[in-house]
Amino acid sequence: MSTTSATKVSWSDVTPNRRRGGDVRIMLSPKTVKSTTGFGGMLTLEPGEFVCEHIHPYSEESIYVVSGQITMRIDTEYVDLGPGEACLVPINVKHRVENRGQEPAKVIFHLCPLAPRPELGHIDTEFLPGRENEPAPQVGGHL
Repeated sequence: MSTTSATKVSWSDVTPNRRRGGDVRIMLSPKTVKSTTGFGGMLTLEPGEFVCEHIHPYSEESIYVVSGQITMRIDTEYVDLGPGEACLVPINVKHRVENRGQEPAKVIFHLCPLAPRPELGHIDTEFLPGRENEPAPQVGGHL
């Protein structure tokens, strides 16, 4: 018989990462809760902010808007999302997230399956000036 225990992670417990734009917090991951199939967290975008275009070669990404408005660019298609709306980004499709609204946007994201190694899971196709050398968010590895 296996035993399970719940692991609670608070938004305020996670260091924000701004390398790709916005405030990205990876809350549930192999590193934080020893997840084995995917990872997720919260993105906060202030008006005018965006997350640079990128690709996940091994994972599809689910996006759910809690508050505010975002525009997803998925390959060449634009999808506007508001509170209570969700979108799926297929595996290996370039995408970008923008807040074109007037209020902060809070977005929940989840990616699965995991890449074979954390460094293979994300390919940047656009960079924020001056942030290219900042560390990427930590998904895998040990606490």
